[in-house]
Amino acid sequence: MTIRGYVPGVYDLFHVGHLNILRRARAQCDHLIVGAVTDDVVERTKGRRPVIALEERLDILGSLAIVDEVVVDDCTSDKMPMWERLHFDVLFKGDDWQGTPKGDVLEASMAGVGARVVYFPYTHGTTSTLLRQFITANS
Repeated sequence: MTIRGYVPGVYDLFHVGHLNILRRARAQCDHLIVGAVTDDVVERTKGRRPVIALEERLDILGSLAIVDEVVVDDCTSDKMPMWERLHFDVLFKGDDWQGTPKGDVLEASMAGVGARVVYFPYTHGTTSTLLRQFITANS
């Protein structure tokens, strides 16, 4: 049986933290699908648009040998519509979601369709937020 994994994210200012989560996900599935969240959803959920536009983020993600498929993710924290499109077996998230109300809802909804949620350690040294702050402070 082929295990289909899904990793949603913004992937703005692509950095080693993004690469770490994709590498870990790749090691736990046979077919890795990466979902890049749309600019509009990012703006609605985070209050700001990504620095790197969606089409460019899709191109960056699609160029990675560890990624089998790249899709546009137009959902907020409810990933059920993405599961309905992709029928993945495992959804991978950073552990900043683990034990939170959003994470609990995500786990329950995925369990309802037989999918698991696997959390990976969040990379604390490099984040898109820190990079954005650095760029802003030095521009």
